[in-house]
Amino acid sequence: MTSAPRRPGPKGPKGPKGPKGPRASHDTHVSPRALTLAASIAWHHAAADPVRALVLAQRVLPERLRGCLRLAGPYGRAALLWGAGDRERAQAELNSTPRRLAAFSLAVDQLATAAAALGRLPEDDRARPVLAARLAWREGRLTDALEALQKAPPQARRRLQAKITASSGQIATHDHERTSRAPKTRKTRKTRTPGRVLHLVNDALPATSAGYTIRTHEIALAQQKNGLDPHVVTRVGYPVTQGLIDGRRLVTLDGIPYHRLLPWHQPGNADKAQSQWRDQAAELTEKISPAVLHAASNYKNATIALALGERYGLPVVYEVRGFWEDTWLSRHPNAAELAHSELYRRNRDLETESMLAADLVVTLGEAMRDEIVARGVPAEKVIIVPNAVSDEFLQPLPDATNLRKALGIGPGEHVVGEVSTLVPHEGIGTLLEATRLLKDRSLPIRALIVGDGPERAALQRRAAALGLGEAAIFTGRVPAAKVREYHALLDVFVVPRTPDRVCQLVTPLKPIEAMASGLCVVTSEVRALAEIIKPDVTGALTMPQDPVALADSLELLVCSPDLRRKLGDNAREWVARDRTWAHNAARYREAYALLGAI
Repeated sequence: MTSAPRRPGPKGPKGPKGPKGPRASHDTHVSPRALTLAASIAWHHAAADPVRALVLAQRVLPERLRGCLRLAGPYGRAALLWGAGDRERAQAELNSTPRRLAAFSLAVDQLATAAAALGRLPEDDRARPVLAARLAWREGRLTDALEALQKAPPQARRRLQAKITASSGQIATHDHERTSRAPKTRKTRKTRTPGRVLHLVNDALPATSAGYTIRTHEIALAQQKNGLDPHVVTRVGYPVTQGLIDGRRLVTLDGIPYHRLLPWHQPGNADKAQSQWRDQAAELTEKISPAVLHAASNYKNATIALALGERYGLPVVYEVRGFWEDTWLSRHPNAAELAHSELYRRNRDLETESMLAADLVVTLGEAMRDEIVARGVPAEKVIIVPNAVSDEFLQPLPDATNLRKALGIGPGEHVVGEVSTLVPHEGIGTLLEATRLLKDRSLPIRALIVGDGPERAALQRRAAALGLGEAAIFTGRVPAAKVREYHALLDVFVVPRTPDRVCQLVTPLKPIEAMASGLCVVTSEVRALAEIIKPDVTGALTMPQDPVALADSLELLVCSPDLRRKLGDNAREWVARDRTWAHNAARYREAYALLGAI
């Protein structure tokens, strides 16, 4: 979900600036290269796990085409029900056939259900070895997965074994591991362009709009204004890997060049895929001659940057924007158990090796810095460049009278909510339960949920089950230029994150933007959010996953307009002083200068 005041669009006639910033671009160019790449990606998904391919198709297909999935039989019908949020019926559709239920549950990461279904299968069932291997893999038990595969048919064994081995980090990381463990003997580069930065990122605007991509763009814009020359390159195959058939290899947003590495096809072998990524990134590096390589999470981007740094004698910055292995944990109820799994430990080790190998590590907050230093990274090599806002967010909020009427919000109704990507660790369910409690207390209240994500349909069903009716407003994805209008609807901006480890460590962008807008912000009392919220000064903190505590806090605030105004004004003042992208650009410039890139 876009959480910036605007979503950039290309320069020129297809992306003109309007009164609220550049218009979002949905332009694409369907080229033969993009089509063949998409076909190879679809084939690999279908061959490796046809059930998961159906689930992915349900997510990326236009709504008008999703009905075609019914032609795929029970799995297709279950995928449609799951996508609509009716998870009980989706599983009931397959419950009479344990093999199907296990396969589908694995495809949607319901590991406990998959394990129970697998337990109902006879030991001699021909599908059992592959399903057992998939379950072990999803639980991070890589050795168990490989052992289970020994009883699988040869063709299935080869396909899945390659994926499991690749996920362990033992394939496609040879250059990275050599770089991270050996002394650096870099070549001197004759042609560097002083001040030119190549940012290596996972995804980017305009194809993907989220806190990660907004941060990338705002950093690049601020660096450009500070006299640097930033370029951005996304991972190989993107955005075709996300279902967007766009063959443009260069997209320019607000003067920032976004390069795309689009091969003709995606290799099925992970080692070949890594080599393809590295080689295409090397061609770009030779073409634009940067003075510094700046990779952002996760370790796969760092791996490429470190290999290029070794090849071309360039300094490498690794920006740790999150701990993706902990995000993986947050998707599963048995996170404590999975934290000891081989997969978790291996991904954590690869992240740590990337930090150790880089010349400089950037991160977002004190909790993240402490975690990185605790892993053995020298403290003097780690700097904090926090999430921030552009000047537009510090301007007065727009008038939202018409939008309020369009959403049916009455004059006397209070509105609480947030702008978010709808994933489990955001804790939106707690907000819905708190809203139900406030209604029971006879408060005229609405919960406004702006955004989209895999949990949206399930959350809408939960709101209906709570009897919220029109009191819960789910807008879906909204145009970026309209985001601040939705901010203007809110009396209180709520960030009800769960106490998962990823939430304790990683500071999100969205509360900073809300604070800049002068909104009163209430967040869960997790460490990363406690870094930015000073209770009774810049906002309020409540116990995570405690709807009663959240309802009590919201009741106090919606009934106290003067208190809300004071907290919002204090928050805006703090952001204007300490949390702007222009301020951050100066930090980057200073760091690059110390690395000899300016």
